[in-house]
Amino acid sequence: FPSPLQEIVSGESEEESNGVSLMEFSDEILLHILSYVPCTDLVLNVRRTCRKLATLCLDKSLTHTVLLQKDYKVNKDKVKQLMRDIGKEIYQLNMAGCYWLPSSTIDHVTRCKNLVKLNLSGCHVTSLRLSKMLSTLQYLRSLAIDVNPGFDASQLSSECKATLSRVSELKQTLYTPSYGVVPCCTSLEKLLLYFEILDRSREGFMLSGQLMVGESNVPHYQNLRVFYARLAPGYVNQEVVRLYLAVLSDRTPENLHAFLISAPGSFAETGATKNLLDSMARNVRLDALQLPKAWINGSGLLQHLKFNNPFYFSFSRCTLSGGHLIQRVINGGKDLKSLTSLNLSGCVHCLAPESLFRKAEDDIDSSILESLVVSCCNLRHLNLSAAHHHSSESIGNHLCQLLSRLKHLLSLALPVCSITDVAANVEKPPTASNSVPQTFGRKVRIGIQTYPRNLADQANQKIESSVFWALMGSLRFLETLEIIGSSFSSAMPRNEPAIWNSLPPCVRAQSVGDSEVAAISQLTYLQSLTLAQLPNILTGSGLISIGLQCQHLRTLSLANLGMMGKVVYMSALMDMLKHCKCLRDLRLEQPYFSAGAQFFQALSHCSSLQRLCIVSRSGTLQSDAVMSFMANCLEVIMCHMFMGESLTVCKNLQQSIVRSFQADRPALNVVIFPLLHEDLTEVIRDVPMRHLDEITLFKSRVAEEPPNLWW
Repeated sequence: FPSPLQEIVSGESEEESNGVSLMEFSDEILLHILSYVPCTDLVLNVRRTCRKLATLCLDKSLTHTVLLQKDYKVNKDKVKQLMRDIGKEIYQLNMAGCYWLPSSTIDHVTRCKNLVKLNLSGCHVTSLRLSKMLSTLQYLRSLAIDVNPGFDASQLSSECKATLSRVSELKQTLYTPSYGVVPCCTSLEKLLLYFEILDRSREGFMLSGQLMVGESNVPHYQNLRVFYARLAPGYVNQEVVRLYLAVLSDRTPENLHAFLISAPGSFAETGATKNLLDSMARNVRLDALQLPKAWINGSGLLQHLKFNNPFYFSFSRCTLSGGHLIQRVINGGKDLKSLTSLNLSGCVHCLAPESLFRKAEDDIDSSILESLVVSCCNLRHLNLSAAHHHSSESIGNHLCQLLSRLKHLLSLALPVCSITDVAANVEKPPTASNSVPQTFGRKVRIGIQTYPRNLADQANQKIESSVFWALMGSLRFLETLEIIGSSFSSAMPRNEPAIWNSLPPCVRAQSVGDSEVAAISQLTYLQSLTLAQLPNILTGSGLISIGLQCQHLRTLSLANLGMMGKVVYMSALMDMLKHCKCLRDLRLEQPYFSAGAQFFQALSHCSSLQRLCIVSRSGTLQSDAVMSFMANCLEVIMCHMFMGESLTVCKNLQQSIVRSFQADRPALNVVIFPLLHEDLTEVIRDVPMRHLDEITLFKSRVAEEPPNLWW
């Protein structure tokens, strides 16, 4: 297929007849246009169209950095040709998540003699191949790799170790207990560790967190400035990360300014970790901090830690009270103008003066939120999800009104119950006519409120005094928005069987529905939207408004909207999808979802769609409709469906899709499987980490990591 630029050039004669020619633009303008074209297209296709483009496509500004991480059409032959043509001109190469490329593809990276940065996360690389490749990259300073079972550091050559000794930035994803290449990197300044080790092998044997023989080399942390560790669920991951931390506890690097550990569940503090934190409190000043909740809860640690110009804090799932937050972290508003990212997800008492006698559902103290907003006025990313943040009846002190002062926000995550108008809840308590049954028992017949589908009529119907409507109007540059029910949990957890029943929504959330969704349509630059557990969705009419107005929307995730026993918003969703020309990722989680011909016909209008995930307990699918959709949407490379169909139906459809489309779509990843099947966790473990982490598993992603943690 011709690239978009080739089509432009081929139509040049028509443009010339109108007095306009693409080639008449200055080189600067053309280079800017070309920067939006994938490098493989530039080098292998576009530069062959004419002499001028042949020269421009090889300009250093276009070949200096090559990004293949989401170029799903690239294959081994294209990579080979690309390296032959411009290998010596490449200084930064990102192949992260190219799981479909065979391991032999890495051999061609040796042509990039001048590489300074290399990202191979998610690629198949053996110890011997890594050794051979790194032996030729003497200028390399930044490296990202995976460490898989079978990795053997003793196979690394002396030349490879010499290269690693000069590496200052290392990102390492561990699928087996190992130090990986860390002991060889004696000049480390930034270390990012992702622990994805499973507690059981495929054969069902329990794994140990003890490192293999020959893995006892000590990491070198003396120059470390950034330490980041993210743990997947499981005790083995905790055991292994403690081995990495043991060296830090002996001697804390003097230049350490970012210390971040993201650990789900309970990760107990030990004597070694306590010594490490005490040493940090005495010897370093931090700019970024994230710790497991058990390390913060009930300790006076925050009172002793010193901060320089902090740009990122995460207190996710901690019992930190608002009083402690103001006194020990915000420090009365001093030196917090530098803070750009704050994660308070699951921090249920963070907007209350104290947590000892407080219930999670009690009203927040608006003065604490106001202090936060005033002190951290430059926040760009804020996560307040997974908690009950209920505003009081005080005029002008609603959470939405206070957040509207944060004019620099680019991403925001809020619980559903925090956006409701207090006055509306007081005057109109939920009744049978406006609350939605959340059980799977006998359905209650309710009166359906009619919502106009005409956008202008809908806007006129809107009560413009709504605090959430006003908030959306004030955050015009917001790119990512998550509105998630405080008690929502996905039916698809990471390493456990699917969840059968979900908790009911918060009482304060009962009135949140179509009109609030319509308010989101004011976000002209919105790129990513997540809506989960909005109980009062009756028709989904607000989705149509978003489809019409938010033309930059690339990622959409909808879960448990409206009545749980019926997909009440299906018609509106299909209307919305017809307008989502830029949509690339769609995730739907809803019981009883029917993925039939009409749905897939509407979805076919999303010409840019690349990834689709549907999670539906008791949901159904129509195989012919899925096959037709895959044939029409040529960009789709991921299709994950976890429904209520039988194993036979799922397997047959999965095999048909792979057999029909794999040859033309090298990155195609298809998983169709019964949601409640006992082997679901075994199937999940084979999903490429890129898809699993970015779309298949539900989670809040706002302020999940510090901004620009890795390139």
